[in-house]
Amino acid sequence: MTRILIIDGHPAKASFCGALAGEYAKNAEKKGHEVRVRPLSGMDFNPDFGTSSFKDIPPLEPVLQAIWDDITWCQHLVIAYPLWWGGHPAKLKGLFDRVLLPGKAFKYVSGKALPEKMLQGRTAQVLVTSDTPGWFFRWIYGAGTQKQTEKQILSFCGLKPTGYHMFSPIKGSNDDDRSKMLNRAGQLGGKAA
Repeated sequence: MTRILIIDGHPAKASFCGALAGEYAKNAEKKGHEVRVRPLSGMDFNPDFGTSSFKDIPPLEPVLQAIWDDITWCQHLVIAYPLWWGGHPAKLKGLFDRVLLPGKAFKYVSGKALPEKMLQGRTAQVLVTSDTPGWFFRWIYGAGTQKQTEKQILSFCGLKPTGYHMFSPIKGSNDDDRSKMLNRAGQLGGKAA
């Protein structure tokens, strides 16, 4: 059994991201995994880090402390989010800025160029909805948010990326297309960790 945290990173309720996260969770639970789903839409916090250094870091609101506790609890992290303007929605980026802090998620070590990764021993998967076709995202846009998410957020803190899964295009998709996408998310949940 694996402890799985799923962050539904869409800032609105009743999104297709939420549906994908739900299918993933349902099938992971069927396989006996312990799953927690945390929708960003239900979280009230200030996404602005609000300081130019890591001194005087603003205290975490209770909802952010709960997310941090869930991250330290989990063995596998799943982040589902929509691709907006080539990146994360602002509120999701704010969650990363506020929760993944030095001394917790990573630690600077004197004399070393890169910090110590403090979330090692965990894996992570990413589910992304987009109106942009996957081939265009990779070959024309260069998959910038994938690189940022996998290398500069997850790996930077020690989480081992195990998959970046595009669900696209959403715009123009029909019920059959979406059903196949939901089935795919469910299959990923059934194979989780």
